[in-house]
Amino acid sequence: MRMINHTTYVLSEMADLAKTLGHLHRLTLLEAIFRHESSVEYLAEISGLSITNTSQHLQQLRRTGLVQTRREGKHVLYRIGDGPVANILVALRNYLAYQQTEIQRVVSNSIHHPEHLEGVSIEELLHRQEEGILLLDVRSEEDYAAGHIPGAINFPTEALVNHLEELPRNQDIIAYCGGRYCVLSIQAVSLLRSKGFKALRLGDGFPGWLAAGLRVEVLGP
Repeated sequence: MRMINHTTYVLSEMADLAKTLGHLHRLTLLEAIFRHESSVEYLAEISGLSITNTSQHLQQLRRTGLVQTRREGKHVLYRIGDGPVANILVALRNYLAYQQTEIQRVVSNSIHHPEHLEGVSIEELLHRQEEGILLLDVRSEEDYAAGHIPGAINFPTEALVNHLEELPRNQDIIAYCGGRYCVLSIQAVSLLRSKGFKALRLGDGFPGWLAAGLRVEVLGP
């Protein structure tokens, strides 16, 4: 019984750590801190998040020991935590490399179905927003709440089929998710087109929007 309880405890701690790491913004911040010790203000600037939202994500990383802090004057500086934190990041990258087979499958499939990977650029999106399009965020509700492109509505891909009646048929729809090789927006566009909607995907997704330094909306608590 003690062994079972201990195993459950360890797995619970692992799940908590995985949940902390399982967020784009927190991984972005952790990667930045891994490169060099950074202030909240700097991290907010490079991530495109508000200082409040950045602080909340940093507190989650600190809670699990992934980062540590020290005070320098009026500033709180974040550095990488003790232990094999770097090994965790390397392991994640190695596993991602292992998954390249799936990415290559998507790319290969796009040769015969180029619409699967074709997408509008950030510049084109900005132009088309002036003309009037519906911007659809198909990531999870949690990711959407943590930060999304201003004006976007959120229907996660797995639930999209239940919300088709809420979407306009006389308006172009541009769907986005976690990046160029994120399959969520590919699946969403495929579904929408099969139902008669005019749909495209944002080629570089939300990371591309962040990289362009554009404004991000965050849902309040």
